[in-house]
Amino acid sequence: MVKSYLFTSESVSEGHPDKVADQISDAVLDYFLAKDPYARVAVETLVTTNTVILAGEIKTSVEYTYEEINNVARGVVEEIGYTQEGFDYRKLNITNFMHDQSADIAVGVDSTSVKEEGAGDQGLMFGYANNDTPNFMPFPIYYAHKILSSISNKRKDGKVKGLLPDAKSQVTMEYVDGKPSKVHTIVVSHQHEESLSLEDVRNIIMPILKEVLPQHLYNPDDCIHHINPTGRFVVGGPDGDTGLTGRKIIVDTYGGYAPHGGGAFSGKDPTKVDRSAAYAARYLAKNIVASGVAKECLIQIAYAIGVSQPLSVYVDTKGTGKVDDRLIESMIPSLLDLSPKGIRTHLSLNAPIYQPTAKYGHFGRENDDKFFTWEKIDLIDQIKKLLKV
Repeated sequence: MVKSYLFTSESVSEGHPDKVADQISDAVLDYFLAKDPYARVAVETLVTTNTVILAGEIKTSVEYTYEEINNVARGVVEEIGYTQEGFDYRKLNITNFMHDQSADIAVGVDSTSVKEEGAGDQGLMFGYANNDTPNFMPFPIYYAHKILSSISNKRKDGKVKGLLPDAKSQVTMEYVDGKPSKVHTIVVSHQHEESLSLEDVRNIIMPILKEVLPQHLYNPDDCIHHINPTGRFVVGGPDGDTGLTGRKIIVDTYGGYAPHGGGAFSGKDPTKVDRSAAYAARYLAKNIVASGVAKECLIQIAYAIGVSQPLSVYVDTKGTGKVDDRLIESMIPSLLDLSPKGIRTHLSLNAPIYQPTAKYGHFGRENDDKFFTWEKIDLIDQIKKLLKV
């Protein structure tokens, strides 16, 4: 193990153009799941100057109209807070190209030769957990998210004035002997009204950093800060940069600290294992670390389209496990049925729970039994019993 190193992760706010697109896609997904829990949905969104374009596939038993879907998209933009000249929820031109799902795709999910639901596509998914933070997430991505979500909450509550929805953050952590040692560098670029100076923005953000970051790891006098390093960030959001669904997959997961299989999450119903199996892998990895069996755990799961059970399951505890990794692998089928239907049933994924996932990461979030069910820690006793630890 390298004795000392720096690692950086970034986050983006809910007003970032790509995240606006992700939230619209997931809000449309929720719209259909609220009407039909077994709807098949794959929706892509593009946002640019006062324009939203929707495209994708739907299979559902209920009636719907483009007007209803378009109103969902408009409501997301209103909720984020965009009323600027170049991107205003009241002025949006929304174009909808959504259509029925291909029967060739549906047949792979609907049935296989053994009459079991198959995976909606081939692919490989990763889940990860470590003990850097109380929520078993790598420190840099966890706090990069927390900085921006805290600023957003204060903006929406009226506790800070002059900040606008678009923002990015980066957190660089210095690790010593594999453990977080100190916050080395913080970057925050935040959109603001014309009237705010760079000093004004800094005076808003610095106290929030002190409030959010753990005091034993963050010393403002011994940390490099780059607050709006270009000096000005007035034009932002989809007016300043086009946004697309699925372009922030590392922000959505582990900030680069663990591998990503390549598939995006937002806009996809839970028959798509890109999403559901990634949630399952995180759920398993988190429970394994929470049980004390390992300090770190990476899980890969691979699928083929139309095939119910995974092709492979791989576990790597990076040398921190109390038992052999192959033994942990052999235990996993006793913890969770990794078929698409098994995952959806266990984690209650056929519900309109997805819009909140499309901002500030899909993992490391607070679980309230309805949302972020894959963040539950409810397998610990079973894991210890199976592994005899």
